[in-house]
Amino acid sequence: MKPDILVLGSVNMDLVFQTPRMPAPGETLMGESFHQIHGGKGANQAVAAARMGGRVHLVACVGDDDFGRRSLSSLAQDGIDTQFVRQVKACTTGVAGILLDAHGENSIVLAAGANAHLDQNDIDRAASLLTDAKILVCQLETPIESVSYAIKLAHDAGVKVLLNPAPMQKLNDDLLALVDFLVLNETEAQQLTGLAVDSQAQAFEAGLALRKRGVGVVIITLGSSGIVLVTENHRESLPAYRVEVVDTTAAGDTFVGSLAVALGEGLELNAACDLAQRAAALAVTQLGAQTSIPHRETVERHFHKL
Repeated sequence: MKPDILVLGSVNMDLVFQTPRMPAPGETLMGESFHQIHGGKGANQAVAAARMGGRVHLVACVGDDDFGRRSLSSLAQDGIDTQFVRQVKACTTGVAGILLDAHGENSIVLAAGANAHLDQNDIDRAASLLTDAKILVCQLETPIESVSYAIKLAHDAGVKVLLNPAPMQKLNDDLLALVDFLVLNETEAQQLTGLAVDSQAQAFEAGLALRKRGVGVVIITLGSSGIVLVTENHRESLPAYRVEVVDTTAAGDTFVGSLAVALGEGLELNAACDLAQRAAALAVTQLGAQTSIPHRETVERHFHKL
């Protein structure tokens, strides 16, 4: 059966400028192309979970504008339940301005828009879905107060909590102790622990530090260097799949959404991470956020041929 995944998070429209390199301060640089692509970490992770085979419910806010209407339509096309996505009156949908260089690296500026209005009432309206879900997936592009409230509700109901702390902000130990799976990249791990994370060995140390603060399982993604896992009983590194990188946007979100479904299906941690890594590897071979997120059959077919 498809696992029920509830995603609490952001919905954005990504305005993507492809450029040969990042402009210097004060410089005007001619870009190569421009695209409007559906994004937002919450929506991206919901789409990834849906395309991996989850039954996905999204709790979020959009504006009462064209971007909001288009976002709702796009999410519905992926079979995502949007009954608890609230349209905020007289407000814009979140927007991300993305510069993408010739090496596939990006720089992003966010304008939260309606995402900043996600509140406890939105969560209460979806409480029955939340407490019946297999996994709650959260990020930090919506107010931390709302995220913390949802995490506590899920924890008290025995629902597993997967937190992707991006963009990073200060998190107290009481909140971290409610998190079953913490998925973060090396920069976020360094910001959260204060430790350098420039190697796998340092990533393990950061993971152990987060475990001591109460986190259940720590997964630190290291890009082309793979991932490290730190659990109660062991620590392990898993290599990355080698692909030609076009755009790294939403690779982390693809990993998170795919991981949630795999865990919800009952896969062992290593197998779940492997599926998530394969999905994320395919995502970086395509342009954009939700346009790059693969379907499960595509992932399985591609890597079956290797």
